[in-house]
Amino acid sequence: MPVGEARVEFLDGDFRVLSPGSFVRCAVTGEPIPVDDLRYWDVDRQEAYASPEAKLKQLGIIRG
Repeated sequence: MPVGEARVEFLDGDFRVLSPGSFVRCAVTGEPIPVDDLRYWDVDRQEAYASPEAKLKQLGIIRG
């Protein structure tokens, strides 16, 4: 598997790797998310999230 940050296009229910890499960064926490473990993203914002809680923080629904 390629090392470094991947470039990904987020789609409805799926994503497409545009540039290979081993991880993407969470838009909220900045932590690396292994591409194989990527489960949460926003299609409109084209952002990845490490957890559902990170997405809720981005939306301002929860604070932290």
